[in-house]
Amino acid sequence: MKKTFKIKGRPIGEGHAPYLIAEMSGNHNNDINRAFAIIKAAREAGANAVKLQTYTPDTITMDHDGEGFVIKEGLWKGRNLYELYKEAMTPWEWHGELFEYARKQDISIFSSPFDRSAVDLLEDLNAPAYKIASFEMTDLPLVRYAAETGKPMIISTGLASHEEISEVIDTVRATGNEQLAILHCVSAYPSDPKEANLATIPDIAQSFGVIAGLSDHSHGIAVPVASVALGSAVIEKHMTLARKDGGVDSAFSLEPNEFRDMTEACKIAYDAIGTADYSLKESEKKSLIYRRSLYAVADIKKGEIITDDNMRSIRPAYGLKPKYYDSLIGKKALEDIPRGTPLSWEMIKTEEE
Repeated sequence: MKKTFKIKGRPIGEGHAPYLIAEMSGNHNNDINRAFAIIKAAREAGANAVKLQTYTPDTITMDHDGEGFVIKEGLWKGRNLYELYKEAMTPWEWHGELFEYARKQDISIFSSPFDRSAVDLLEDLNAPAYKIASFEMTDLPLVRYAAETGKPMIISTGLASHEEISEVIDTVRATGNEQLAILHCVSAYPSDPKEANLATIPDIAQSFGVIAGLSDHSHGIAVPVASVALGSAVIEKHMTLARKDGGVDSAFSLEPNEFRDMTEACKIAYDAIGTADYSLKESEKKSLIYRRSLYAVADIKKGEIITDDNMRSIRPAYGLKPKYYDSLIGKKALEDIPRGTPLSWEMIKTEEE
């Protein structure tokens, strides 16, 4: 039985093209009109959904400068967590307008909640699904609270051990919710394709019996496109209007034309997988004549011996197959065979009379 679930009527899972999520995150740069523009651009780029993040600085951290509250390396080196999340947050008062705009644009919209109050807000907006971020996937009470809504759950696994992935899946299933996709993820910003280990995706699907996919933070589209061949059913990628405009996540986000390229490439990759098939394809049939076959490359008189000098394997394929070459050497011609004639058994004396 194929594993599938639906978000707003769109099937996700085995037998369906990858479900593509455009992650807005903080790329709205505190401008609601820019947020509207990202939603529209995501729809035009072929995304199936746009995703927000629902938190405030106080629901995700606390205002403190102690150990661990200031980032020491990477893209946000030196930033205080509270100030960073204050800049990156999507104001809660925007959510209703963004959801309504997305509906008018005919693109699904949902969010990553970072505490119970965020789930409550998103339930009031009738969010069709929930995404649990990598750093929150070990917050099992939060996961349980979201899963109890009965909505589809998409969970990223960055930093997670095999045991932790098992625990979060068990937590969701314990609520009776089987609508679950687990996304392989490397929680580095940006991430290095050499560390992608995309082979983890089919292993997740097989080991845990779930729909598997990818949440990707690498530059470009090569990693997500490659993941399709390994069964990635959901792909999440950050999107911005223009990296030059800046923003907390802009450095590893795709611009709209790049997201469109990813959409098209993922579709091609999915269509190309197909099934194991050794039969002649319809489109190949016209090419059969360009195979090699056995031809007279010099005039051969009746009774003359077939030799390396008067017979060769060449294109096109109107003559005998090249595998009969050795069988014809030394045989006599039963008729005159002009140069350029494809050889057939009727022309060759194959047995002694």
